[in-house]
Amino acid sequence: MTSSSPAALPGHPPYGGGQGQEPQLGPISGYAGQPDGLRPGRLDELHVCAQRIAANVERVLVGKPEVVRIALVTLLAEGHLLVEDVPGVGKTSLAKALARSIDCSVSRIQFTPDLLPSDVTGVSIFNRQTNEFEFRPGPVFANIVVGDEINRASPKTQSALLECMEEQQVTVDGKTFELQSPFMVIATQNPIEMEGTYALPEAQRDRFTARVSIGYPDPQAELAMVDEHAGHDVFKTLKPVSDAEQVRGLIETVRGVQIAHEVRRYAVELVSATRRLSEIRVGASPRSTLHLVRAARAQAALSGRDYVVPDDIHLVAIPVLAHRLNLTPEAQAARRSPAELIRGLIQRVPVPQAEPSAQWAARGRQ
Repeated sequence: MTSSSPAALPGHPPYGGGQGQEPQLGPISGYAGQPDGLRPGRLDELHVCAQRIAANVERVLVGKPEVVRIALVTLLAEGHLLVEDVPGVGKTSLAKALARSIDCSVSRIQFTPDLLPSDVTGVSIFNRQTNEFEFRPGPVFANIVVGDEINRASPKTQSALLECMEEQQVTVDGKTFELQSPFMVIATQNPIEMEGTYALPEAQRDRFTARVSIGYPDPQAELAMVDEHAGHDVFKTLKPVSDAEQVRGLIETVRGVQIAHEVRRYAVELVSATRRLSEIRVGASPRSTLHLVRAARAQAALSGRDYVVPDDIHLVAIPVLAHRLNLTPEAQAARRSPAELIRGLIQRVPVPQAEPSAQWAARGRQ
């Protein structure tokens, strides 16, 4: 159902705190206007705040700095994160630690087969005193929504997240309610436990900006985890190191990161190449191109630059693109992986000629 304009949420408190000659490509939709640049000190503030959040999360998820980096990139790119791995490696702990590191509204949804869409979005209840229906907001009305074992819910319930993840709004009974920024869904799922689960449809997976697999820690990290966590619950001592207002400012900083025409074109060519692979049934969507560019901006900002270079795209390409690819049965039988195919494309697709940093920055401001 649709509505002409978003409605205010009655009685709800404020939140805390994608062969032949290639055509000439213009700026990617949504990123056409290049900002004049960042105010002095904005990148320094972002770097300090990101370090605090990362250190806080790494107190819980020991020895996984790359996973924490992707989580931060997704947050700053205004995206959503899918954490997929075997049981017991810290999927939910990552989501909870990131949520607790930011002093904002947080909700957690335990997805089960009997969960209904209204249990996620909210429901209208008739008030006998006023003789009117009142909307009671669901757990999706939060800055950070942790969805545990998302693939245990039915497709009908999973679809309740489609609108809010893409449009940052919820429509119930013909009324549309906006979700306040920052808004991020962090969902977990177990890829090997098939009984009682429903595979995420392509439309759902395509709305997740990035997917990460945590993996088992190395022996040293696991020993450090035992030494620190065996005697007490680390979440009881985990304090917020940022808030919603500051995160909104960091997101604005990322939006101001410059990206040259050649780098934008490279991102488009990299995504387009996935649609021509013989091992792929369905390639990456145009939405994934947008997510790739946004993630590259966030990666550049975390690296202390106000402009994007091709290496930024390389660092986020696999987390952003791999989960969107559908392999053919032949590729699955040959044990090919989407990540392996993306690595091959990074090696084959021509990279823009390397230039001095000043020239990349100048091209981004053109």
